[in-house]
Amino acid sequence: MTGILFGTGIGPGDPELMTLKAVRLIRENDTIAVPGEKPEESIAYQIAVQAVPELAEKELVAIPMPMTKNAKELEENHRRGAEKIEELLDAGKNVVFLTLGDPTVYSTYLYVHKRVLEDGYDARIVSGVTSFCAAAASLSEGLVENSEELHVIPASYQIEDALELSGTKVLMKAGKKMPAVKQFLKEKNCRAVMVENCGMDTEQKYFSAEEIPDQASYYSLIIVKEKRKK
Repeated sequence: MTGILFGTGIGPGDPELMTLKAVRLIRENDTIAVPGEKPEESIAYQIAVQAVPELAEKELVAIPMPMTKNAKELEENHRRGAEKIEELLDAGKNVVFLTLGDPTVYSTYLYVHKRVLEDGYDARIVSGVTSFCAAAASLSEGLVENSEELHVIPASYQIEDALELSGTKVLMKAGKKMPAVKQFLKEKNCRAVMVENCGMDTEQKYFSAEEIPDQASYYSLIIVKEKRKK
């Protein structure tokens, strides 16, 4: 009998935000897939092992996921990752694939998930706490109220038009484009706050575009709110 793939969200950084289901699946299954070349060095692993110490004794499977926008390279890595997991499923092993936040939000896991499903295997998604919800909670404010809209935007791409949208804008994955993102925020006179490394020991909060550092961590999330009415 073939195994089942569980794409498991482990939340944004605080191990206490892992769901009971995520913890149970890690405990009940012996094969854990982790994005990256070295599983123990993965942020996802380092978060999960704090909540489930026995994770350190599991069979850890590295699934390399290079940070690149090269379509051909991405396709090849996703294909190899899916094939590696399918070999384990064919051996009758359930595989728990750890992924930060929630697997349905800008997750590299999704590309593997779709391929495994297309190849006829049983693959399931296990929700996790999203980074933008955790960041808003850390800032002690809501994301949206009443009829406000919420827009989740990959900030590494064009954001000028996105900043014109009404409601709250969540800018994810700014990365190396942080200086340009900051400049756009200043030009638009936006009310912006940022949480860096949300839920981790190194968490930092910034309460204006001017405060945000140019060299912020990859795990940085900006929340742009409409100006308060006087």
